[in-house]
Amino acid sequence: MDGMLSQDEINALLTGMDLSSDTSAQESEESASAVQIDESLLTPDERDAIGEIANISMGSSATTLYSLVNRKVNITTPIVQIANWEMVVDAYERPCVFIQINYTAGLDGSNTMILKEHDVKVITDLMMGGDGSNTDGELGELHLSAISEAMNQMMGSAATSMSTMLGKMIDISPPDASLVDLNDFKKGGEIAPFLEGNFVKISFRLQIDDLVDSTIMQLYPIEFAKGLFESFVLNQPEPEPAPAPAPAPSAPPVMEMPAGQPDMSQMNMGMPMQNMPMQGMPMQSMPQMGMPMQSMPMQGMPMMGMPMQSMPQMNIQPAQFQSFSNNMGTAAGQENIGLIRDVPLEVTVELGRTKKSIAEILDFAPGTIIELDKIAGEPIDVLVNGKFVAKGEVVVIEESFGIRVTEIIK
Repeated sequence: MDGMLSQDEINALLTGMDLSSDTSAQESEESASAVQIDESLLTPDERDAIGEIANISMGSSATTLYSLVNRKVNITTPIVQIANWEMVVDAYERPCVFIQINYTAGLDGSNTMILKEHDVKVITDLMMGGDGSNTDGELGELHLSAISEAMNQMMGSAATSMSTMLGKMIDISPPDASLVDLNDFKKGGEIAPFLEGNFVKISFRLQIDDLVDSTIMQLYPIEFAKGLFESFVLNQPEPEPAPAPAPAPSAPPVMEMPAGQPDMSQMNMGMPMQNMPMQGMPMQSMPQMGMPMQSMPMQGMPMMGMPMQSMPQMNIQPAQFQSFSNNMGTAAGQENIGLIRDVPLEVTVELGRTKKSIAEILDFAPGTIIELDKIAGEPIDVLVNGKFVAKGEVVVIEESFGIRVTEIIK
């Protein structure tokens, strides 16, 4: 009948609906199984501290890698993020090299480094004395062994830097490198348990001359990252307290004269001290210190009304020094020269000198005669440490030449 579907067509449609529904259900299940990223697992302070630790550690690692490959190495400032396994799979090409590093002292935990296959081949070729261009072929045990040794030295220097920052001894186990195809693992927990949920991802940009310009990653468990932060904070020196501000000088108290007391400005400054009334109390109520008030001298200035002749007289005399005699100077000089009598000096006997050009010197040969500026029979010069001190004549002592001093130069 026209417009009606056959049974075969109906069955085909029903089968297609079932397949599409099964596919949708599977996609929904996979999306539901994806771990949601919780940014609140790390505070901003914790992110900054972890980034600072990673920055200093990888700086030491870059220096070590430079000594291994003999090429300029640059590792940029790290980026700290909360990540899940899906982010790692999306960010890295396949296959890649996973390097597992466990801490054996100072820290309790581990971290994982991820490098691209091409980068590992370049580093391995440079370590073996190549120019970094031998990157053909598959990644084998030789490459994994070489990159494990490089990471062992790099992370060893990083552990030393962390020991200084955290104030305690930190040591690592030998790294374990393996080639991983991310397509073979649907969940990160199949590689390391902490990769099952949220973890800390620290990304660096690695540059080795013009051979490598790539990204490497470090993956930390959340608990391990928080432990790093706590150790980092505990090892920071406490800030010194700010000095307390100096108190402002207070104004001297204003003395108010009680009613009925005389005005001080109108008092006779020459009157005795015992007749001057004190503020608010009679003079006789003050305790006596064993001497009358008027007999107490003031330091540095006379009392008002006290005659100047009462000041003590000071005896001032010019200083006298003992004169030095010539005999004392001579004795001191003889004593000082005795201290250096054993010092060796170089004595040179100069037969004569002359000047020649470079061309003439180049013509020298065995048998060449060089005429000096001395006349035959003229005294020769004696120099001590290069200083002309005497003249003399040449003599022969058995089989050696000598000089007889004929004149001392003053």
